[in-house]
Amino acid sequence: MTFVAKGELGSRVGNHTSQVVEQLGRAIVAGEYPPETMIPLDPDISEMFNVSRTVVREAKKTLIGKGLIQSKAKVGTHVRPAEQWNMFDPDVLRWHASLRNVGVFMDELFEIRLIFEPAAAGKAAACANEADCAALSELCENLAKGPDRAAVAVADLEFHKMVLNLSGNRFLQSLGDLVQAALYSLFIEEARERSDSETDAFLDRHRAVVKAIATGAPEEASAAMRTVILAGRRAPAG
Repeated sequence: MTFVAKGELGSRVGNHTSQVVEQLGRAIVAGEYPPETMIPLDPDISEMFNVSRTVVREAKKTLIGKGLIQSKAKVGTHVRPAEQWNMFDPDVLRWHASLRNVGVFMDELFEIRLIFEPAAAGKAAACANEADCAALSELCENLAKGPDRAAVAVADLEFHKMVLNLSGNRFLQSLGDLVQAALYSLFIEEARERSDSETDAFLDRHRAVVKAIATGAPEEASAAMRTVILAGRRAPAG
């Protein structure tokens, strides 16, 4: 007889639960289980993923917490309307960003960025110190030094996150962590499509943000960040 340590058993259950959450969550966000429709019954899910009923129950609890599904006694578990999903859940954001057709999601992402990123840049201009501005400038110049598109996307993400951090507002700082998966997907796509001739304009837009923050000009910083975001929406350049 083989004995399994309690901690090891818990780890296995946790891994299996994460796998079920990942697969069902992606399927729901992708529309394989449309809103208001039922997901498979627990025994069917258990068989689909070759996991225990305990794992299925834990996975469903997690998806309920993300706002994707709702369970009712004697009725079953159905997918909630998309507007009720927790769009600030990191997994829900990541699953949306991985869709083949991300049009509506990206439209909404740009809308929310236009609300909070220019505001963050304006706040940063009011409270960033000389060392902060030097670090931000260095991140900005990294946009031109990336050895590949992925590195540029990472540098772009770090730049935008730092602006949020320099705002000094904890809510804005948390937003950077929450949306980083979605922003990385956006930035990597922009980097892939950006031609060499567009790179200079891309850098100049980001440098304008740095300059406005460094000179303590909130309105200019806000406007410069808005220009960066709108340019990324209108054209491949970000």
